[in-house]
Amino acid sequence: MSQIVNAPLKVALAATLAVASALCALAQTPKKPAANQPPPEPPRTSQEIHPDGSVTFRFIDAGAKKVELVLENTKDPLPMTKDSTGLWSVTTPPLAPEIYGYGFMADDQPRIDPYAKVLGNLSSPTRNNITIPGPEPEPWELSAVPHGELHIHSFTTHVAVGLAENQSTYVVYTPPGYDPAAQQTYPVLYLLHGWSDIATGWTEQGKANLILDNLIAQGKAKPMIIVMPLGYGDLSFVRDWGLWGKDEAINKNLSLFSDELLTEILPRVEREYKVGTDRNDRAIAGLSMGGLEALSIGLNHTPQFAWIAGFSAAVHRDAFLKGLPALTAQSANLKLLWISCGTGDGLIEPNRKAATALKAEGLPVTQIETPGLHTWPVWRDNLVHVLPLLFQN
Repeated sequence: MSQIVNAPLKVALAATLAVASALCALAQTPKKPAANQPPPEPPRTSQEIHPDGSVTFRFIDAGAKKVELVLENTKDPLPMTKDSTGLWSVTTPPLAPEIYGYGFMADDQPRIDPYAKVLGNLSSPTRNNITIPGPEPEPWELSAVPHGELHIHSFTTHVAVGLAENQSTYVVYTPPGYDPAAQQTYPVLYLLHGWSDIATGWTEQGKANLILDNLIAQGKAKPMIIVMPLGYGDLSFVRDWGLWGKDEAINKNLSLFSDELLTEILPRVEREYKVGTDRNDRAIAGLSMGGLEALSIGLNHTPQFAWIAGFSAAVHRDAFLKGLPALTAQSANLKLLWISCGTGDGLIEPNRKAATALKAEGLPVTQIETPGLHTWPVWRDNLVHVLPLLFQN
């Protein structure tokens, strides 16, 4: 329905609009502070990303004597500077596009960022996350592509010890288009988390499901199922960092988890999901503690796994190499043996030693070293590069 407005009303309406427009423009003009007034306070947003990828972090604690920024993949904490209002701040060097965990240390006490939108690993001092965007979407970003599904399973374990009511868990990713009623089978990757993490670590922090969604959509990786179990054979192992210096404790946790994976989880997965049961359809990979588990289980069970990868594997004890069977390139018949580590990681030398020893046995080691520490940016990057290699003819 059209409206008819008479001429005098049109003139009055135009004048009113002109005055309103002038008032809006005046209201938006910044006012200079009076000479006897202090300047306005700086912005108190906790994180401000700049065009070059650097970030200004801010934290409010007027009573603190020292505040530092703990930033993932940065070796040492960054000291922050306090202004007259009690606002601490620091600007980082330019950061590569990635997801970074961060947190604060106020007078040597860990603090989370109360204004952050995203929490990270709650067992880590870098308990908040910040994403540095790149010029193009990154493989771990949520994109408008077909997505797989995540399924969480709980079961009663008769192998692992220390779990409440003997209840263990594993998470399963099924690719887009997966139909449990169809005849098609998929290859399967057993993907293991690190010490102090849980079964959802590879999805919550590692973004494994989003990475594979994007790689499948781009035609870079084959559709596959990923199984991510809780990786403790003995839950007491995670309660004491000092146990990493004791071969007996490491071997007990590793042995029990190996039995749980091979005798309980793997059979359940093969009953419940359309996965191939040939060794060429099975891969095992993991980070840190999970890297030790993946290399140990995979190399001790080459008839079950043709694809093996360790990211920053915790192979710092001689017990790792001593616990491996005698293998040759022919007897192992591996499609992939990937050993990688960040060059700033304290585990770089043990991983070099392990790779050298396995190469000396004639095994086809793919040895990768990238810049970085013992952190998720390194492990996500590893997964992005390993997934396209799996299950290729």
